[in-house]
Amino acid sequence: MTAAVAAPPGATRGGSPARPLRMLIGIVGVAVVAWLTINLFLSVAWFPGVYFHSRPLMAVVGMIAGLGGAALLFYFANIFVESLPQRLAQGLIPYVFLLPAFGMITLMLLYPTVQTVNYSFANNDSTQYVGLANYSAIFRSEEFWLSITNNLLWLLIVPAVTVAIGVAVALFADRLSTQGEKVAKSFIFLPMAISFVGAATIWRLVYNLDADTGLLNAIITGFGGEAQDWLRFSTARLNSLLMMVILIWLQVGFAMILLSGAIKGVPEETLEAARLDGANERQIFFRVVIPQIRGTILTVFITVLILVLKVFDIVYVLTNGQARSNVIANMFFQELFTAQRAGQASAIVVVLLVLVLPVLFYQVRTFRQENR
Repeated sequence: MTAAVAAPPGATRGGSPARPLRMLIGIVGVAVVAWLTINLFLSVAWFPGVYFHSRPLMAVVGMIAGLGGAALLFYFANIFVESLPQRLAQGLIPYVFLLPAFGMITLMLLYPTVQTVNYSFANNDSTQYVGLANYSAIFRSEEFWLSITNNLLWLLIVPAVTVAIGVAVALFADRLSTQGEKVAKSFIFLPMAISFVGAATIWRLVYNLDADTGLLNAIITGFGGEAQDWLRFSTARLNSLLMMVILIWLQVGFAMILLSGAIKGVPEETLEAARLDGANERQIFFRVVIPQIRGTILTVFITVLILVLKVFDIVYVLTNGQARSNVIANMFFQELFTAQRAGQASAIVVVLLVLVLPVLFYQVRTFRQENR
């Protein structure tokens, strides 16, 4: 028999480095890779001359830094985790590999949020704290309350109409032949590929005052009516309603796709049982189908609701808030970039954040309840 040779203290099998050394390599590797990756990204932003002001070159460097940095970061993180006791490593490894994602969320989302809240208590150039003066100023502003009212009007109309049309289109498209369903859904979903700015520009031609180029006025004058400047109406907020049409047009395709999938997922047995019990198609739809796709309806509604709270591009392109059509996001843009009042602009964003948070909490809670 051959006597087993005892390993030196601190050594592991196969002649690999000792556990403390591997732990040190992992920690140092993660720190160095993170430092190099961050500095590469910052050099692209702050010193474009190093890259000869070439956007393609900067894009390539960004891709290499992002992909290579992530791969090396996970490699050294894995070395560090493997150097820990097995029981601790098994519990820690999911969090270690989620760390880069949490880091990016902290850097790109949480940090700007905290800074915005901080700047909302500062003066116009964020050099001195002024307490609640910014909040006092915006709450005394008539334009702010007009924007809040307009946002509320958008909230009451756009999500509900979008979901209603999405359900109707999904239901009727489901009754078509396979080829007809594909064609119909493709055309309805097509506006989703258009940016908000592009859609607003397209619809500006529809609402144009000139009857020769404005489709709506061409129709009105064709029936003997008088051309109107549709986007300059300040009474009854008609201009806001016309801009809501654009957002509904853009989002109906999104609602239709999700709701169509939910309707197709309704078990056929429940529909047949309802028909055997003597229910007509209307009763089947409202009492059988709708309750079973309630979760999807709620998801679509809340998603569009959050989008409406942040609506900016359409209003900015078409009216820029004139003719009593302003909204919160556009007012923030005006305060920050036109009036140069960073403090009040930050306060407006904080108010918008406070309005969005309850909706987000409700959506997360509903999602958790559905997945229990």
